[in-house]
Amino acid sequence: MWVYPNNWIPTKSLEQMANTNYDVLIVGSGAGGGATLYRLCEMWKNQGAKRIGILEKGEKLFHSHALNIPTMNVDRMRDQLWPDNSTPVGENLPEFSGARLTFALGGRTLFWNAACPRPAQFQLQNWPVHPDELDVYFRMAERVLNCTTTYADGSSMQRILMNRLHAGGILEATNMPLAIDMRGPRMGEIHSNAWFSSIKFLAYALNDKPFDLALNAYTTRVLVQNGRTVGVSVVSTQDKKTYTIRAKNVVVSASTLETPRILLNSGISGPAIGRYLTNHSFVLGTGKISRRQFSDNIGNLAILKRETSQFPYQIQILGPNQYFSYQQFEDKVLPDQVSVVYATFGLVEPRRENRVFLDPNQRDEYGVPLRQVDFSYSERDRAVINQMREGIIRSAEAMGVTLDGEPTLMPPGSDVHESCTCRMGTDPSISATNPYGEIHGVSGLYIADNSVIPFLAAANPTNSTVALAIRMADNIIRRNP
Repeated sequence: MWVYPNNWIPTKSLEQMANTNYDVLIVGSGAGGGATLYRLCEMWKNQGAKRIGILEKGEKLFHSHALNIPTMNVDRMRDQLWPDNSTPVGENLPEFSGARLTFALGGRTLFWNAACPRPAQFQLQNWPVHPDELDVYFRMAERVLNCTTTYADGSSMQRILMNRLHAGGILEATNMPLAIDMRGPRMGEIHSNAWFSSIKFLAYALNDKPFDLALNAYTTRVLVQNGRTVGVSVVSTQDKKTYTIRAKNVVVSASTLETPRILLNSGISGPAIGRYLTNHSFVLGTGKISRRQFSDNIGNLAILKRETSQFPYQIQILGPNQYFSYQQFEDKVLPDQVSVVYATFGLVEPRRENRVFLDPNQRDEYGVPLRQVDFSYSERDRAVINQMREGIIRSAEAMGVTLDGEPTLMPPGSDVHESCTCRMGTDPSISATNPYGEIHGVSGLYIADNSVIPFLAAANPTNSTVALAIRMADNIIRRNP
Protein backbone atom coordinates (compact mmCIF):
# COMPACT_ATOMS: atom_id res chain seq x y z
CA MET A 1 0.00 0.00 0.00
CA TRP A 2 1.39 3.39 -0.99
CA VAL A 3 2.11 5.74 1.93
CA TYR A 4 2.41 9.44 1.19
CA PRO A 5 5.72 10.85 2.43
CA ASN A 6 5.29 13.29 5.30
CA ASN A 7 7.84 15.70 3.85
CA TRP A 8 6.77 19.18 5.01
CA ILE A 9 10.29 19.63 6.43
CA PRO A 10 13.47 18.10 4.92
CA THR A 11 15.26 15.43 6.92
CA LYS A 12 18.51 13.47 6.75
CA SER A 13 19.22 9.91 7.76
CA LEU A 14 21.50 9.17 10.70
CA GLU A 15 23.81 7.43 8.25
CA GLN A 16 24.14 10.68 6.29
CA MET A 17 24.67 12.74 9.44
CA ALA A 18 27.35 10.33 10.64
CA ASN A 19 29.43 11.43 7.65
CA THR A 20 29.39 15.10 8.66
CA ASN A 21 31.39 17.03 11.24
CA TYR A 22 29.09 19.59 12.85
CA ASP A 23 29.95 22.91 14.38
CA VAL A 24 26.88 22.54 16.59
CA LEU A 25 24.71 19.47 17.15
CA ILE A 26 21.41 19.96 19.01
CA VAL A 27 19.64 17.13 20.83
CA GLY A 28 15.91 17.79 21.09
CA SER A 29 13.54 20.05 19.14
CA GLY A 30 11.37 21.58 21.88
CA ALA A 31 11.48 25.19 23.05
CA GLY A 32 15.17 25.25 24.04
CA GLY A 33 16.51 23.22 21.13
CA GLY A 34 14.33 25.09 18.65
CA ALA A 35 15.38 28.49 20.00
CA THR A 36 19.05 27.48 19.78
CA LEU A 37 18.63 26.38 16.17
CA TYR A 38 16.73 29.56 15.27
CA ARG A 39 19.40 31.84 16.71
CA LEU A 40 22.37 29.97 15.21
CA CYS A 41 20.79 29.96 11.75
CA GLU A 42 19.87 33.63 12.04
CA MET A 43 23.38 34.71 13.05
CA TRP A 44 25.27 32.30 10.75
CA LYS A 45 23.02 32.75 7.71
CA ASN A 46 25.88 34.16 5.64
CA GLN A 47 28.48 31.68 6.88
CA GLY A 48 28.03 28.71 4.59
CA ALA A 49 30.88 26.75 6.14
CA LYS A 50 29.07 26.40 9.49
CA ARG A 51 27.28 23.06 9.85
CA ILE A 52 24.34 22.66 12.22
CA GLY A 53 22.49 19.45 12.99
CA ILE A 54 19.49 18.62 15.17
CA LEU A 55 18.38 15.22 16.45
CA GLU A 56 14.82 14.40 17.53
CA LYS A 57 13.93 11.15 19.30
CA GLY A 58 10.35 11.27 18.02
CA GLU A 59 8.69 11.51 14.63
CA LYS A 60 6.85 14.27 12.76
CA LEU A 61 3.51 14.73 14.48
CA PHE A 62 1.97 18.10 13.54
CA HIS A 63 3.32 21.00 11.51
CA SER A 64 1.97 23.44 14.10
CA HIS A 65 0.61 23.85 17.63
CA ALA A 66 -2.39 21.54 18.11
CA LEU A 67 -4.79 24.47 18.64
CA ASN A 68 -4.06 25.64 15.08
CA ILE A 69 -5.57 22.42 13.70
CA PRO A 70 -9.08 23.17 12.33
CA THR A 71 -10.66 20.09 13.96
CA MET A 72 -9.21 20.87 17.38
CA ASN A 73 -10.31 22.82 20.45
CA VAL A 74 -9.06 23.11 24.03
CA ASP A 75 -11.09 20.16 25.35
CA ARG A 76 -10.15 17.77 22.54
CA MET A 77 -6.50 18.73 22.79
CA ARG A 78 -6.32 18.28 26.56
CA ASP A 79 -8.47 15.17 26.90
CA GLN A 80 -7.67 13.21 23.75
CA LEU A 81 -4.95 14.51 21.45
CA TRP A 82 -2.20 15.16 23.99
CA PRO A 83 -2.75 11.92 25.98
CA ASP A 84 -2.77 9.98 22.72
CA ASN A 85 0.56 11.51 21.66
CA SER A 86 2.59 11.62 24.87
CA THR A 87 4.30 9.30 27.30
CA PRO A 88 3.04 9.26 30.92
CA VAL A 89 6.44 8.61 32.48
CA GLY A 90 4.97 9.38 35.90
CA GLU A 91 3.46 5.88 35.94
CA ASN A 92 6.98 4.62 36.65
CA LEU A 93 7.88 7.53 38.96
CA PRO A 94 5.52 7.26 41.96
CA GLU A 95 6.90 10.40 43.62
CA PHE A 96 6.39 12.43 40.41
CA SER A 97 3.28 10.70 39.19
CA GLY A 98 1.85 13.49 37.03
CA ALA A 99 4.86 13.70 34.71
CA ARG A 100 4.31 13.40 30.96
CA LEU A 101 6.75 13.73 28.06
CA THR A 102 6.14 14.24 24.34
CA PHE A 103 8.62 12.66 21.94
CA ALA A 104 7.86 14.37 18.63
CA LEU A 105 9.22 17.15 16.46
CA GLY A 106 8.41 20.27 18.49
CA GLY A 107 8.04 18.38 21.77
CA ARG A 108 5.56 19.64 24.34
CA THR A 109 5.32 23.03 22.61
CA LEU A 110 2.80 21.30 20.32
CA PHE A 111 0.41 21.28 23.30
CA TRP A 112 1.49 23.99 25.78
CA ASN A 113 -1.02 26.63 26.91
CA ALA A 114 1.32 29.36 25.57
CA ALA A 115 1.45 31.43 28.78
CA CYS A 116 4.71 33.38 28.59
CA PRO A 117 5.13 35.60 31.66
CA ARG A 118 8.60 36.62 32.80
CA PRO A 119 9.72 35.60 36.28
CA ALA A 120 9.09 38.30 38.88
CA GLN A 121 11.94 40.80 38.91
CA PHE A 122 12.78 40.11 42.55
CA GLN A 123 13.17 36.39 41.71
CA LEU A 124 15.67 37.15 38.95
CA GLN A 125 18.09 38.34 41.64
CA ASN A 126 18.73 34.64 42.28
CA TRP A 127 20.02 34.13 38.72
CA PRO A 128 23.74 34.30 37.84
CA VAL A 129 23.08 36.75 35.00
CA HIS A 130 22.79 40.53 35.34
CA PRO A 131 19.14 41.69 35.16
CA ASP A 132 19.94 44.18 32.38
CA GLU A 133 21.35 41.39 30.22
CA LEU A 134 18.37 39.17 31.01
CA ASP A 135 16.04 41.97 29.93
CA VAL A 136 17.70 42.06 26.49
CA TYR A 137 17.19 38.33 25.97
CA PHE A 138 13.67 38.26 27.40
CA ARG A 139 12.73 40.94 24.87
CA MET A 140 14.26 38.81 22.10
CA ALA A 141 12.32 35.78 23.31
CA GLU A 142 9.05 37.69 23.58
CA ARG A 143 9.45 39.06 20.07
CA VAL A 144 9.99 35.68 18.45
CA LEU A 145 7.29 34.02 20.60
CA ASN A 146 4.83 36.77 19.59
CA CYS A 147 4.03 37.32 23.27
CA THR A 148 0.97 39.53 23.60
CA THR A 149 -1.35 40.74 26.35
CA THR A 150 -4.12 41.64 23.87
CA TYR A 151 -5.59 38.14 23.48
CA ALA A 152 -8.84 38.98 25.32
CA ASP A 153 -9.12 42.62 24.21
CA GLY A 154 -12.75 43.61 23.70
CA SER A 155 -14.11 40.83 25.92
CA SER A 156 -16.74 42.06 28.39
CA MET A 157 -15.97 39.11 30.64
CA GLN A 158 -12.29 40.07 30.75
CA ARG A 159 -13.00 43.75 31.45
CA ILE A 160 -15.65 43.24 34.13
CA LEU A 161 -13.86 40.49 36.05
CA MET A 162 -10.51 42.32 35.90
CA ASN A 163 -12.18 45.40 37.38
CA ARG A 164 -13.67 43.30 40.16
CA LEU A 165 -10.29 41.80 41.02
CA HIS A 166 -8.69 45.22 41.25
CA ALA A 167 -11.59 46.60 43.31
CA GLY A 168 -11.20 43.61 45.61
CA GLY A 169 -7.56 44.51 46.29
CA ILE A 170 -5.97 41.94 43.96
CA LEU A 171 -3.92 44.56 42.15
CA GLU A 172 -1.42 42.10 40.66
CA ALA A 173 -4.12 40.81 38.27
CA THR A 174 -3.24 41.64 34.67
CA ASN A 175 -3.89 40.51 31.09
CA MET A 176 -2.19 37.16 30.67
CA PRO A 177 0.76 37.25 28.23
CA LEU A 178 0.29 34.56 25.61
CA ALA A 179 2.44 33.39 22.71
CA ILE A 180 -0.08 33.89 19.93
CA ASP A 181 0.27 35.81 16.68
CA MET A 182 -2.78 38.12 16.56
CA ARG A 183 -2.08 39.33 13.02
CA GLY A 184 -3.97 38.12 9.98
CA PRO A 185 -2.75 37.35 6.44
CA ARG A 186 -1.91 40.50 4.50
CA MET A 187 -0.50 41.06 1.01
CA GLY A 188 0.49 37.43 0.66
CA GLU A 189 2.11 37.13 4.12
CA ILE A 190 0.38 34.30 5.95
CA HIS A 191 -0.26 34.43 9.72
CA SER A 192 -2.65 31.49 10.14
CA ASN A 193 -0.27 29.50 12.37
CA ALA A 194 -1.35 31.55 15.40
CA TRP A 195 -0.45 29.56 18.52
CA PHE A 196 3.32 29.31 18.93
CA SER A 197 5.20 26.04 18.87
CA SER A 198 8.83 25.17 18.24
CA ILE A 199 7.83 24.34 14.66
CA LYS A 200 8.02 28.11 14.10
CA PHE A 201 11.65 28.06 15.26
CA LEU A 202 12.33 25.35 12.69
CA ALA A 203 10.64 27.50 10.03
CA TYR A 204 12.66 30.60 10.89
CA ALA A 205 15.85 28.52 10.79
CA LEU A 206 14.97 26.77 7.53
CA ASN A 207 14.58 30.11 5.78
CA ASP A 208 17.87 31.49 7.13
CA LYS A 209 20.34 28.66 6.69
CA PRO A 210 20.34 24.95 5.78
CA PHE A 211 20.55 22.53 8.69
CA ASP A 212 20.39 18.74 9.00
CA LEU A 213 17.49 17.18 10.88
CA ALA A 214 17.19 13.51 11.81
CA LEU A 215 14.05 11.98 13.31
CA ASN A 216 13.65 8.75 15.28
CA ALA A 217 17.11 9.53 16.62
CA TYR A 218 17.61 8.54 20.26
CA THR A 219 20.73 10.13 21.69
CA THR A 220 22.03 7.83 24.39
CA ARG A 221 25.44 9.30 25.23
CA VAL A 222 27.54 12.41 24.79
CA LEU A 223 31.10 11.59 23.75
CA VAL A 224 33.89 13.42 25.56
CA GLN A 225 37.66 13.28 25.03
CA ASN A 226 40.20 15.12 27.17
CA GLY A 227 37.54 17.29 28.74
CA ARG A 228 35.97 18.34 25.44
CA THR A 229 32.83 17.29 23.62
CA VAL A 230 33.47 15.43 20.35
CA GLY A 231 29.96 14.24 19.47
CA VAL A 232 27.17 11.87 20.48
CA SER A 233 26.18 8.25 20.21
CA VAL A 234 22.69 7.91 18.78
CA VAL A 235 20.40 4.93 18.07
CA SER A 236 17.83 4.74 15.31
CA THR A 237 14.50 3.85 16.93
CA GLN A 238 13.44 2.23 13.66
CA ASP A 239 16.19 -0.36 13.15
CA LYS A 240 18.16 -0.01 16.44
CA LYS A 241 21.44 0.69 14.62
CA THR A 242 23.93 2.85 16.52
CA TYR A 243 25.74 5.80 14.96
CA THR A 244 28.42 8.23 16.08
CA ILE A 245 27.84 11.82 15.04
CA ARG A 246 30.74 14.20 15.51
CA ALA A 247 30.45 17.80 16.61
CA LYS A 248 32.59 20.57 18.09
CA ASN A 249 29.69 21.68 20.27
CA VAL A 250 26.74 19.66 21.55
CA VAL A 251 23.58 21.29 22.93
CA VAL A 252 21.37 18.91 24.91
CA SER A 253 17.72 19.96 25.08
CA ALA A 254 16.01 16.66 25.76
CA SER A 255 13.88 17.78 28.76
CA THR A 256 14.39 18.17 32.49
CA LEU A 257 13.94 14.44 33.04
CA GLU A 258 15.79 13.14 29.96
CA THR A 259 18.78 15.50 29.81
CA PRO A 260 20.34 14.40 33.14
CA ARG A 261 19.67 10.81 32.13
CA ILE A 262 21.77 11.28 28.98
CA LEU A 263 24.55 13.05 30.87
CA LEU A 264 24.72 10.49 33.67
CA ASN A 265 24.69 7.62 31.16
CA SER A 266 27.65 9.37 29.47
CA GLY A 267 29.70 9.22 32.67
CA ILE A 268 29.35 12.99 33.18
CA SER A 269 28.67 13.03 36.88
CA GLY A 270 28.93 16.57 38.23
CA PRO A 271 27.63 16.83 41.80
CA ALA A 272 24.58 18.88 40.75
CA ILE A 273 23.58 16.97 37.60
CA GLY A 274 20.09 15.63 38.15
CA ARG A 275 19.78 17.45 41.49
CA TYR A 276 17.46 20.30 42.52
CA LEU A 277 14.50 18.96 40.52
CA THR A 278 11.91 21.72 40.85
CA ASN A 279 8.34 21.94 39.64
CA HIS A 280 5.36 24.10 40.48
CA SER A 281 2.84 22.90 42.99
CA PHE A 282 -0.38 22.90 40.99
CA VAL A 283 -3.73 23.65 42.61
CA LEU A 284 -6.79 23.63 40.36
CA GLY A 285 -10.06 25.36 41.13
CA THR A 286 -13.21 25.69 39.05
CA GLY A 287 -16.31 27.78 39.52
CA LYS A 288 -19.36 29.25 37.83
CA ILE A 289 -20.80 32.67 37.18
CA SER A 290 -23.99 33.85 35.46
CA ARG A 291 -23.38 34.80 31.86
CA ARG A 292 -26.10 37.46 32.22
CA GLN A 293 -23.55 39.66 34.00
CA PHE A 294 -21.79 40.19 30.67
CA SER A 295 -22.76 41.43 27.24
CA ASP A 296 -24.22 39.04 24.69
CA ASN A 297 -20.79 38.90 23.06
CA ILE A 298 -19.25 37.63 26.27
CA GLY A 299 -15.77 37.10 24.79
CA ASN A 300 -13.15 35.06 26.59
CA LEU A 301 -11.15 35.24 29.81
CA ALA A 302 -7.34 35.25 30.13
CA ILE A 303 -6.22 36.87 33.38
CA LEU A 304 -2.93 36.33 35.20
CA LYS A 305 -2.52 37.04 38.90
CA ARG A 306 1.22 37.56 39.09
CA GLU A 307 3.54 36.28 41.78
CA THR A 308 4.55 38.66 44.58
CA SER A 309 6.95 38.24 47.50
CA GLN A 310 3.96 38.02 49.83
CA PHE A 311 1.99 35.64 47.59
CA PRO A 312 4.56 33.34 45.88
CA TYR A 313 2.25 31.84 43.28
CA GLN A 314 0.50 32.78 40.06
CA ILE A 315 -3.10 32.13 39.07
CA GLN A 316 -4.12 31.70 35.44
CA ILE A 317 -7.84 32.54 35.27
CA LEU A 318 -9.40 31.14 32.09
CA GLY A 319 -12.81 30.74 30.51
CA PRO A 320 -15.63 30.65 29.72
CA ASN A 321 -16.02 26.87 29.59
CA GLN A 322 -13.98 25.41 26.70
CA TYR A 323 -14.12 28.68 24.74
CA PHE A 324 -10.80 30.10 25.95
CA SER A 325 -9.75 29.10 22.42
CA TYR A 326 -11.94 27.53 19.77
CA GLN A 327 -12.20 27.21 16.01
CA GLN A 328 -14.61 29.27 13.94
CA PHE A 329 -16.39 26.07 12.91
CA GLU A 330 -17.66 25.51 16.46
CA ASP A 331 -20.89 27.15 17.66
CA LYS A 332 -20.27 28.99 20.92
CA VAL A 333 -23.15 27.61 22.99
CA LEU A 334 -23.07 28.85 26.58
CA PRO A 335 -25.36 27.82 29.47
CA ASP A 336 -26.74 30.36 31.94
CA GLN A 337 -23.89 29.48 34.34
CA VAL A 338 -20.48 29.54 32.65
CA SER A 339 -17.31 27.95 34.01
CA VAL A 340 -14.15 29.72 35.15
CA VAL A 341 -10.88 27.86 35.73
CA TYR A 342 -8.22 28.86 38.28
CA ALA A 343 -4.94 27.11 37.37
CA THR A 344 -2.59 28.04 40.20
CA PHE A 345 1.17 27.42 40.20
CA GLY A 346 3.18 27.82 43.37
CA LEU A 347 6.81 28.43 44.21
CA VAL A 348 8.64 25.23 45.21
CA GLU A 349 11.79 25.33 47.31
CA PRO A 350 14.90 24.15 45.38
CA ARG A 351 16.28 21.20 47.36
CA ARG A 352 19.24 18.98 46.53
CA GLU A 353 17.43 15.81 47.60
CA ASN A 354 14.79 16.28 44.87
CA ARG A 355 16.55 14.61 41.97
CA VAL A 356 16.58 12.55 38.78
CA PHE A 357 18.95 9.56 38.86
CA LEU A 358 19.64 6.35 36.95
CA ASP A 359 18.14 3.05 38.04
CA PRO A 360 20.94 0.50 37.41
CA ASN A 361 18.48 -2.38 37.70
CA GLN A 362 16.17 -1.28 34.88
CA ARG A 363 17.04 -0.50 31.28
CA ASP A 364 15.02 0.43 28.23
CA GLU A 365 14.96 -1.58 25.02
CA TYR A 366 18.16 0.17 23.87
CA GLY A 367 20.10 -0.76 27.00
CA VAL A 368 20.02 2.71 28.57
CA PRO A 369 19.30 2.77 32.33
CA LEU A 370 15.86 4.12 33.12
CA ARG A 371 15.44 7.36 35.05
CA GLN A 372 14.07 7.43 38.58
CA VAL A 373 12.98 10.38 40.70
CA ASP A 374 13.15 11.31 44.35
CA PHE A 375 10.69 14.11 45.00
CA SER A 376 8.66 15.55 47.86
CA TYR A 377 7.24 18.87 48.96
CA SER A 378 8.80 20.61 51.96
CA GLU A 379 6.87 22.18 54.83
CA ARG A 380 7.53 25.54 53.22
CA ASP A 381 6.08 24.26 49.93
CA ARG A 382 2.96 23.06 51.72
CA ALA A 383 2.53 26.46 53.35
CA VAL A 384 2.56 27.98 49.84
CA ILE A 385 0.00 25.39 48.70
CA ASN A 386 -2.31 26.54 51.49
CA GLN A 387 -1.79 30.14 50.33
CA MET A 388 -2.70 29.06 46.80
CA ARG A 389 -6.02 27.60 47.93
CA GLU A 390 -6.77 30.80 49.84
CA GLY A 391 -5.77 32.85 46.79
CA ILE A 392 -8.25 30.98 44.58
CA ILE A 393 -11.04 31.48 47.12
CA ARG A 394 -10.21 35.19 47.51
CA SER A 395 -10.07 35.73 43.73
CA ALA A 396 -13.35 33.90 43.16
CA GLU A 397 -15.09 35.96 45.86
CA ALA A 398 -13.82 39.21 44.31
CA MET A 399 -15.01 38.13 40.86
CA GLY A 400 -18.43 36.93 42.01
CA VAL A 401 -17.64 33.35 40.99
CA THR A 402 -19.10 30.45 43.00
CA LEU A 403 -16.49 27.68 43.35
CA ASP A 404 -17.56 24.12 42.59
CA GLY A 405 -15.79 22.85 45.69
CA GLU A 406 -12.45 22.86 47.46
CA PRO A 407 -9.52 23.62 45.10
CA THR A 408 -7.57 20.42 44.35
CA LEU A 409 -3.83 19.81 44.62
CA MET A 410 -2.76 17.95 41.48
CA PRO A 411 -0.08 15.20 41.53
CA PRO A 412 3.57 16.37 41.35
CA GLY A 413 4.68 16.70 37.73
CA SER A 414 1.22 17.45 36.34
CA ASP A 415 2.15 21.13 36.10
CA VAL A 416 4.49 20.13 33.20
CA HIS A 417 6.94 22.81 34.35
CA GLU A 418 9.71 20.61 35.79
CA SER A 419 13.06 22.41 35.73
CA CYS A 420 16.52 22.96 37.26
CA THR A 421 18.11 19.46 37.09
CA CYS A 422 21.10 20.94 35.21
CA ARG A 423 20.85 24.43 36.60
CA MET A 424 23.34 27.15 35.77
CA GLY A 425 25.56 28.90 38.30
CA THR A 426 29.08 29.83 39.26
CA ASP A 427 29.68 27.15 41.94
CA PRO A 428 30.18 23.64 40.44
CA SER A 429 29.17 22.02 43.74
CA ILE A 430 25.61 23.34 43.47
CA SER A 431 25.22 23.96 39.72
CA ALA A 432 25.67 21.79 36.64
CA THR A 433 26.61 24.49 34.13
CA ASN A 434 28.30 27.87 34.05
CA PRO A 435 26.17 31.03 33.52
CA TYR A 436 26.14 30.35 29.75
CA GLY A 437 24.74 26.83 30.07
CA GLU A 438 28.06 25.02 29.47
CA ILE A 439 28.62 21.97 31.66
CA HIS A 440 31.31 22.60 34.28
CA GLY A 441 34.54 20.89 33.22
CA VAL A 442 33.35 19.80 29.74
CA SER A 443 34.17 22.29 27.00
CA GLY A 444 31.59 22.53 24.23
CA LEU A 445 28.75 20.72 26.05
CA TYR A 446 25.71 22.94 26.63
CA ILE A 447 22.23 22.57 28.11
CA ALA A 448 19.26 24.47 26.65
CA ASP A 449 15.99 23.17 28.10
CA ASN A 450 14.07 23.87 31.32
CA SER A 451 16.70 21.94 33.26
CA VAL A 452 19.23 24.82 32.94
CA ILE A 453 16.98 27.36 34.68
CA PRO A 454 18.85 28.35 37.86
CA PHE A 455 15.80 29.07 40.01
CA LEU A 456 12.17 28.41 39.08
CA ALA A 457 9.97 31.34 40.04
CA ALA A 458 6.18 30.91 39.93
CA ALA A 459 6.05 31.96 36.27
CA ASN A 460 5.82 29.39 33.47
CA PRO A 461 9.38 28.40 32.37
CA THR A 462 9.11 28.51 28.56
CA ASN A 463 9.85 32.22 28.13
CA SER A 464 12.89 31.83 30.41
CA THR A 465 14.12 28.74 28.55
CA VAL A 466 13.89 30.49 25.17
CA ALA A 467 15.67 33.61 26.46
CA LEU A 468 18.50 31.55 27.98
CA ALA A 469 18.81 29.39 24.83
CA ILE A 470 19.19 32.46 22.60
CA ARG A 471 21.79 33.87 25.01
CA MET A 472 23.65 30.55 25.02
CA ALA A 473 23.63 30.43 21.21
CA ASP A 474 25.17 33.91 21.11
CA ASN A 475 27.94 32.65 23.38
CA ILE A 476 28.61 29.71 21.04
CA ILE A 477 28.76 32.14 18.11
CA ARG A 478 31.29 34.35 19.87
CA ARG A 479 33.48 31.36 20.69
CA ASN A 480 33.26 29.89 17.19
CA PRO A 481 33.84 32.81 14.78
